[in-house]
Amino acid sequence: MQVDRSRVVSSAWCACLLLLYSTISTRVTEVGATHQSIPPSVVKLWASAFGGEMKSISAKYSGSQLLQKKYKEFERAVRVEEIDGLRLVKRLAEDMEEMFHKKAQAMKRLVEAAEEAHLQHEEDPDLQYEYFNAVLINEVDEEGNSVELGGEFILQPNDHFNNLSVNLSLSTVQVPTNMYNKDSAIVNGVFWSEALNKVFVDNFERDPSLIWQYFGSAKGFFRQYPGIKWKPDEHGVIAFDCRNRKWYIQAATSPKDVVILVDVSGSMKGLRLTIARQTVSSILDTLGDDDFFNIIAYNEELHYVEPCLNGTLVQADVPNKDHFREHLDKLFAQGIGMLDIALTEAFNLLSDFNETGRGSECSQAIMLVTDGAVDTYDAIFAKYNWPDRKVRIFPYLIGRESAFADNLKWMACANKGYFTQISTLADVQENVMEYLHVLSRPKVIDQEHDTVWTEAYIDSTLPQAQKMEDGQSPVLVTTVAMPVFSTKNETRNRGILLGVVGTDVPVSELLKTIPKYKLGIHGYAFAITNNGYILTHPDLRPLYGDGKKRRKPNYSSVDLSEVEWEDKDDTLRNAMVNRKTGIFSMEVKKSVDKGKRVLVLHNDYYYTDIKGTPFSLGVALSRGHGKFFFRGNVTVEEGLHDLEHPDVELADEWTYCNTDEHPEHRYLSQIEAIKLYLSGHEPHLQCDKELIQEVLFDAVVTAPLEAYWTSMVLNKSENSDKGVEIAYLGTRTGLSRINLFVVPDQLTNQDFLTAEDKEGVFNADHFPLWYKRAAEQVPGTFVYSLPFNTGSENKSVVLASTAIQLLDERKSPIAAAVGIQMKLEFFQRKFWTASRQCAALDGKCSISCDDENINCYLIDNNGFVLVAEDYTLTGKFFGEAEGAVMSKLLQMGSFKRVTLYDYQALCWVFSESSGSGHTLLDPYFAFFSAVKWILTELVIFLLEFNLYSWWYSDITVKAQRIGRTTQVPCDTEYPAFVSERTIKENTGNIDCDGCIKSFVIQQIPSSNLFMVVVDSKCDCSMFEPITMDPIEIMYNESLKCERLKMQKDRRRPDTCHPFHPEENSMECGGVGSLAPSLAATLLCVLLALFPR
Repeated sequence: MQVDRSRVVSSAWCACLLLLYSTISTRVTEVGATHQSIPPSVVKLWASAFGGEMKSISAKYSGSQLLQKKYKEFERAVRVEEIDGLRLVKRLAEDMEEMFHKKAQAMKRLVEAAEEAHLQHEEDPDLQYEYFNAVLINEVDEEGNSVELGGEFILQPNDHFNNLSVNLSLSTVQVPTNMYNKDSAIVNGVFWSEALNKVFVDNFERDPSLIWQYFGSAKGFFRQYPGIKWKPDEHGVIAFDCRNRKWYIQAATSPKDVVILVDVSGSMKGLRLTIARQTVSSILDTLGDDDFFNIIAYNEELHYVEPCLNGTLVQADVPNKDHFREHLDKLFAQGIGMLDIALTEAFNLLSDFNETGRGSECSQAIMLVTDGAVDTYDAIFAKYNWPDRKVRIFPYLIGRESAFADNLKWMACANKGYFTQISTLADVQENVMEYLHVLSRPKVIDQEHDTVWTEAYIDSTLPQAQKMEDGQSPVLVTTVAMPVFSTKNETRNRGILLGVVGTDVPVSELLKTIPKYKLGIHGYAFAITNNGYILTHPDLRPLYGDGKKRRKPNYSSVDLSEVEWEDKDDTLRNAMVNRKTGIFSMEVKKSVDKGKRVLVLHNDYYYTDIKGTPFSLGVALSRGHGKFFFRGNVTVEEGLHDLEHPDVELADEWTYCNTDEHPEHRYLSQIEAIKLYLSGHEPHLQCDKELIQEVLFDAVVTAPLEAYWTSMVLNKSENSDKGVEIAYLGTRTGLSRINLFVVPDQLTNQDFLTAEDKEGVFNADHFPLWYKRAAEQVPGTFVYSLPFNTGSENKSVVLASTAIQLLDERKSPIAAAVGIQMKLEFFQRKFWTASRQCAALDGKCSISCDDENINCYLIDNNGFVLVAEDYTLTGKFFGEAEGAVMSKLLQMGSFKRVTLYDYQALCWVFSESSGSGHTLLDPYFAFFSAVKWILTELVIFLLEFNLYSWWYSDITVKAQRIGRTTQVPCDTEYPAFVSERTIKENTGNIDCDGCIKSFVIQQIPSSNLFMVVVDSKCDCSMFEPITMDPIEIMYNESLKCERLKMQKDRRRPDTCHPFHPEENSMECGGVGSLAPSLAATLLCVLLALFPR
């Protein structure tokens, strides 16, 4: 019985399993039936029909087959060469070295002239001298007479200076608003520096590529050539002071390690703490990328302003200084000041950090910001600083009280420093800068005229930047500067710095020396500083915003590792920082088309140093066609004949001939310059002979396209609906031809191939986007795209481009690229027509894109929609419309996700920090504040900080209520998507919680496009859309701390002047006349409130 019962149980289980299996089989069969609702064969038919027609149209109107044939005819006449990257980068470095040397020599002539003029000048305290004040020139009074220090000053527009009105014979002198422009020291300095005018003009005649030359005086005035008029801001103020510019500070002083001690004891409340914060901020302004610092607040205890950086110093780059400024607002005053503890910590910190070898290893200083010291602390100085006195002490006495001034001055004098007293906010900047002249003494006594070069920057306070038109972007420059010393014997041991001379070198000048045609389609050159910061790189994005661009906060300290981020170990960066010569290779992911597309390339990097400068140069060449170059040969007569045709243009930013070298050549176009050069009648015209030979070759080979396009325009039966608007051609030498099939006014996208279309034309550092993308397509196929900058529906176009290879070999160089621009509506109509075809004998199609249950899309190889029934999806990423399908395509391998990083991003944050900066500049508010300040000044010292605190807090609290969103630097991660070339077609099914969504994807032949047909019956909204939105990379506190501490390799400047045995250290400051009188201050405030 037992056996029989088990058999029954076993049989029952089998029956149940059989029933379950049959049920599942039935469901699978039913679901399987829905899978076949989109026949892949029909989608393939549609794709073939559309692909065939589009290739026919694109090839026909672009003339691609004709051009390929013409290059084939010249195949035997050309010579293909592999580019020697190392030899190329060395030659480029030599060219740049020569260019930089010419600028430095011009500065040397200015230094010699300035020092000689000062040597011959006898200081006259009663000197009266009328000079051309940059603000007052051409100004008249109510009676029409020239104002004092004004006078008639001829100004004429000059295209070499961005069409600004300048005077090429004379310089003008700018004096900061907070300085008296007839002060004896200024008048004497202006008088003897007039001798520089002759040298300015001579320098410009010797090197017409020079732009602004200038002399920044230690007294505060700024002499600028060519002369230009300055205009105050809307508040009647010119804030520019040459002495706090990087080029001035870098040339005047040596690299330094600085510890800033800030007294936060109870006596520092109110106004004193406010002045102390501003003093520290001004000290930070004087520190540069070669300096290191930390800030320690002290009372009974020590408080590192950034606790994470306890016991170390950090590089004084812009991000670090901004980070510390944010922490200054968190300081508050309480307790008793224990200066002995603070000084001991500062000395130990400087000593320990110096032993690590990571600092400046040059000058060292302690900045002491306090309202008093009860002792001289000579025991501490004896222990840590005497007798060598290698650490200078710079005390800043905050407030009007002078009871402790003697102790602080003694500290300065005993430690080769300088003492100043700061009573008001207006005193801060002038007094802070005194320390720079002390640090410059050893260099002056040594008479070492070190040539310094700054990182790339934009100085928007200068008139040439302020007067730029709205459409123009600010210009990135590097400045070469040299210090000017007093050479009088009687002042030798005082080490008097007279000022600094400098000239700006636009980064665009560097790009002109680079033969872009030698670097290939994806190749580029780049340069970095001794700190690893970018001087020039095609991926550097210093500006943001639409219309008039604005500078990003950290634009001047973008590290090479932040753009070449695939080099995780900084191998390339560190080799270049250490001025080595060599080769490096890696796979890179280059984002293009406003970051929406990605090209995966394998780059070879070649690098070397630029002698005589702190810069290193690199060249990147992409493997494959990017490593090869070819030379063709035609007669000059043939080439010139075809080059002079009206439809031929040459790349604006490429240098075929140097037309900047001599003034008489500046008005020549590049084609005119080439013609003049080839005539042999202009020996002074410098041209790239090799490039000209190749551009003549390209002109001859591409000339037949002109007749071909013309015949198509004349044939009225062709292009009757005007769907194709433009045919265009570009060659590896920057030559382009454009043919319009419609009149210019009828162009749908009128920006294409104009200067407005930055990515669509040949630039100094890149080939057009359509050229780059075509080069990465399979030869003979077209790449189609919808430009992301196209506007509304009636302005939408599609571009189709293809590359022309010189040879059939895999490593063949790309000779040219051609393409067409067509209306989006025309393109879409062709698609819908093709999708209505079917192979059924009875003409009845099993499916159609017109069906309600079917959605048809045309997407490109990066997943962007070109055609969809919902027109609003045009140009959008496919994953936003069909998240479920895109997820499946990624899972199946039809597309792959590529993760990209942006270390120059800006993120929106809500900031409650005040708008008080704007409020303080308001004239009425300024007047109200002035009255408050005057009343406060009348109160006795014991109540001073309390009364001010009451007034100030009222203003501050009001200001802090104002909140706003601002953009701040951040790091982001974002995806890009790329199709897998080897997968031509695929089908998929997606389980959407109760139903199955099926789809078919089919590649369009001879293109970068895919047709995607989706069953829309099944609701898959449970799947999130896939977007390309960037995500901010969030760092926890520990990681933030590590990033702050992390110090990348850097190379110190070659020279260092920390101290000199002959230095007169007894000139160490005083208390006497530092505080302005109440009446004088009131007069300055009132004058500032009224227009000049």
